[in-house]
Amino acid sequence: MGDMRIEEYQRIERAIDYIVGNRIDQPDLAAMARAAGMSPSHFSRVFKRWSGISPKQFLQVTTLLDAKKRLSNSESVLGTAHAVGLSGPSRLHDLFVTMDGLTPGEFAGEPLPGRIRFGTISSPFGSCVIGATERGVCYLSFESDPLGAARSGVEEIWPGVELRHDAEYIGKLGRRIFATNDDERPGLHLRGTNFQVKVWQALLEVPEGQTVSYGELGIRVGKSHAARAVGQAVGRNSIAWLIPCHRVLRASGALGGYRWGASRKRAMLAWEEARATLTGSN
Repeated sequence: MGDMRIEEYQRIERAIDYIVGNRIDQPDLAAMARAAGMSPSHFSRVFKRWSGISPKQFLQVTTLLDAKKRLSNSESVLGTAHAVGLSGPSRLHDLFVTMDGLTPGEFAGEPLPGRIRFGTISSPFGSCVIGATERGVCYLSFESDPLGAARSGVEEIWPGVELRHDAEYIGKLGRRIFATNDDERPGLHLRGTNFQVKVWQALLEVPEGQTVSYGELGIRVGKSHAARAVGQAVGRNSIAWLIPCHRVLRASGALGGYRWGASRKRAMLAWEEARATLTGSN
């Protein structure tokens, strides 16, 4: 079942890349399905199960995302969006995740956890490895070879800690992490400098369905002229998805890089935008 879900995500990822790249042509269902290597009916069912909306609605959301990026530079884009019935999506309540941030002194002096339980799951965005201490999730990374990458990835941040593979515990934790109900989200156990933690805290305040530039993020942490340092802190985030570094774009509105791949970042943003739009329409 896990391999099947991963394959489905890979097909959906290809379809998303196709939709984004050809949105100006407004491709029909058949063209989207061909990009995914599926029949139109099967593609429609799988896509709706993955995103909660139909491929056609998803195309509208993608068009809206494009329009929103252009609003600050051209009022005519806003007029065009209204002309085709694309208004701004309703804002969702801020995501709240309980976390423990460490100051530099605490980082150096705090005893390491006795052990970290880890394992792999099939998520909506592909296979990922998760690590957790008694205090919360301490690692989440999307990997093509999850178990092989788990030890090196976790040990880089938590050197010398005993690692225990616990598939059952991580499976339950994974379901909470990717639950649609934010109240199910687990706490986090972070290890970083004071500045890194401040940047990660600021990321947690960016609502689902919205994005922020590196410059704007710098202003939020009181470092308006330190975009590079902010970018480095974002890049050091070792807890994907829960700390939403995928919501950071370049000042131009371009997608920018992402530790776990630009296509996955695009898929995450589109999935969140779809949820925001769906919630706003209810």
